Amino acid sequence: MSKIKKAYNSNKEMARLLIIMIVWLIFMLLTQSQKFFTGVNFLTMAGQIPEYGLMVLGGMLVMMTGGIDLSLVGVANFASIICVLALNYTFGADGNMPIYFSIVVFLLAILIGTLVGILNAFLVAKLNVPPILATLGVNEFLTGLSIVITGGAAIAEFPKQFSNLFSINLFSFLPFKLVVFLIVALIIWLMLEKSTYGTKLRLYGTNPHVAKYSGVDTTKLLFKTYITSAICAAMGGLMMMVTYSSVRADYGLNYTMQAILIMVLGGVSPNGGKGKLSGVLVSIVLLKFIESGINRFRSVSTYYVTLIWGVVLILALIIDYFGSQPKKIRTTKSSTN
Repeated sequence: MSKIKKAYNSNKEMARLLIIMIVWLIFMLLTQSQKFFTGVNFLTMAGQIPEYGLMVLGGMLVMMTGGIDLSLVGVANFASIICVLALNYTFGADGNMPIYFSIVVFLLAILIGTLVGILNAFLVAKLNVPPILATLGVNEFLTGLSIVITGGAAIAEFPKQFSNLFSINLFSFLPFKLVVFLIVALIIWLMLEKSTYGTKLRLYGTNPHVAKYSGVDTTKLLFKTYITSAICAAMGGLMMMVTYSSVRADYGLNYTMQAILIMVLGGVSPNGGKGKLSGVLVSIVLLKFIESGINRFRSVSTYYVTLIWGVVLILALIIDYFGSQPKKIRTTKSSTN
């Protein structure tokens, strides 16, 4: 019993997430077991995770600095639109794209993410623009540019070889998109836990001034963080392109709020300096379980899902606030006779 209590205290966020997940799964088992606990449903959930999951992986790094990246969805849509236009220009809307060209598509998305990340980092690190305003402005700029390029309409005509490749399920149960997500998650874990980057990131998030006077190149750190975040968002855009078989400037508008919610629930502090990939991954799975479970109830409108996420986000922020407050030390005065 003492070991369980010790494990709980060592990672309370993870323990809370697992408890909520178990309770939710039991609830679904008792109410919608035939609809929820099916191979098709779990396969569908696994295929949907990479879309916003990749955005979360990059966004958590920015939040660990004490900032926030609100340009995730804008980067995702802009990158996917540019990639589709590049494919149409190279092969034609009805052309055949060689499978190996998928690497070029990924490299193009990474290039776009890198450029946007440099812009975000320049605004934050060099011009000292607050992250929330800098990334919000970049998001609106990219969204507006995407609308101008596409005329506000979806582009569904482009070589589908890329989408077909990443739509397959390896071994009939493992979505190829999920493999991409897991590879990126592994890279983020190595950055956080097996390199000095993670130590510097947490130190900067705890106190930027201390990090600077400790010899950390804070400008370089911020550039690396925002570039990584934008690259992850750009790859998330490719996964949305695969899912919808089209691109549009306003896809995934609710992903920004979901990403922030997942980060906070996963133990990433909005104040910076705190966060673990394990908690974020469990939080991603938990929210997908809850969303899929809610959709199983026909009497509950899908419009309520956004309302539920808003309430949960507010509660998560309140819990994080009180959890980050220092405990009061009670002192007892000794009486003398």
